[in-house]
Amino acid sequence: MTVPYADQPAPMVVPRFAVSQRITLMVNRYEVWEVAPDGSQRAMLALAQQKRLKLKEEVVFTADEGRTRPVFSFRARQRLDVHAEHDVYDEQGRVLGSFSKRFGASLLRSTWDLSVPGLTAVGRERRPFIAVLRRIWQFIPWIGDVWVPFVFHFDFTDTATGQPVLVVERRKSVRDRYDVSVPDARLDFRVAASMAVALDALQSR
Repeated sequence: MTVPYADQPAPMVVPRFAVSQRITLMVNRYEVWEVAPDGSQRAMLALAQQKRLKLKEEVVFTADEGRTRPVFSFRARQRLDVHAEHDVYDEQGRVLGSFSKRFGASLLRSTWDLSVPGLTAVGRERRPFIAVLRRIWQFIPWIGDVWVPFVFHFDFTDTATGQPVLVVERRKSVRDRYDVSVPDARLDFRVAASMAVALDALQSR
């Protein structure tokens, strides 16, 4: 059986980009920047906003600071569920792909499932030791409520071939900053950006 679009590039492909977080009082905001082959930042691709304390998680990406034009988004299917599946939508509300966290596997090492037409992938924290150390840090009284000093990275691989699909690397900085590469052209940028933001916004859930 032929898988639709299995060997075709996604409609929107961005090989490298960066995600940085803005810390505000009631919302988490993220900037998504295109990155040139030499590592320099190019144009801003999107702005994302996550409202805190919502029963049903939703993050909307817009093309401008005034948030007048939503360009894509992701939204949880269930409310307050650690197993919740999240769908990624384009500007017209069509589903581009989905992702979800594997709750059992993530107790020691965060693990995510990611899928788009013709491609399924699994993503894990790169270093198991850091994954365990982060969890211990979070349970220390007082200390667990402050900034986590551990740098963690995620590697997503094709479940069929084991080849890299998405790599998200956190930089050493007070403000969360992630360098993202997409070596598989089947992974749409909008899904990749949603997954990268979710790794920060939903990681503790």
